[in-house]
Amino acid sequence: MKKITKRSECPISRALDILGDKWTLLIIRDIVFRGFRFYNEFLEGGEGIATNVLSDRLKMLESQGFLVSKKYELQKTKKVYTLTEKGIGIIPIILEMMVFGFNFDNSLQISNQDSKTMRTVIHRIVTDKDAFLKEIIASVRSFDAKNYC
Repeated sequence: MKKITKRSECPISRALDILGDKWTLLIIRDIVFRGFRFYNEFLEGGEGIATNVLSDRLKMLESQGFLVSKKYELQKTKKVYTLTEKGIGIIPIILEMMVFGFNFDNSLQISNQDSKTMRTVIHRIVTDKDAFLKEIIASVRSFDAKNYC
């Protein structure tokens, strides 16, 4: 597992020590918005994460208390990954990143069905973030994720 080194006492630096690489946030995104719960779902999710990186990030997120794994009831050789309350606390950060990424990259605003859905999501985040956040958190807790990105 990748060793986490504390660079400074700055809260931003500390957050980046844990969440500062793209794979960590993409794993959390996939749990929140795509409903991923199993190792192979993350591996085959389309981002091209290497098996060793995925394994490392899942272990790190678990050791830091952002997610838990347990044996899958229907197949004991599989693990199910779920966010803890600490992990759910990252969702507001991801929502802000969605808004930033959408506004920053004009190619995401091309007129097609996917971008129409994304525009609707961005509008909901900007106009009523609290209600949207509650909806997302409820869907994560009930394992009923909706694909918003």
